[in-house]
Amino acid sequence: QLQLVESGGGLVQPGGSLRVSCAGPGSSLDYYNIGWFRQAPGKEREGVSCISSSSAGGSTNYTDSVKGRFTISRDNAKNTVYLQMNSLKPEDTAAYYCAADYRPFRPCVLSKEVFGSWGQGTQVTVSS
Repeated sequence: QLQLVESGGGLVQPGGSLRVSCAGPGSSLDYYNIGWFRQAPGKEREGVSCISSSSAGGSTNYTDSVKGRFTISRDNAKNTVYLQMNSLKPEDTAAYYCAADYRPFRPCVLSKEVFGSWGQGTQVTVSS
């Protein structure tokens, strides 16, 4: 079972920045499509961004509401996937989860049903 560990959440003012991390101790995340999802209280879990495995070309996807503000990236040397979040808005407040999808050679998609391994989540709160 792939273990995923998120970190980096916190409280930030509107317009600020935050970077959350997803580490995969004991496994090579490069083999997996990695997605970031978020869930606010009373709302469905939604896909935020994903990055494809190297075998699938490393492509990235973003949901419309974060395009131009969020950037997903990998550091294979650190076996970590990052989500850099800039120009944060109060509506970005949620628990952020990373997830892994092992489907070699297939680009990532922002559909939570295809992701089989999930982290425990990290809280991001955007408030003044």
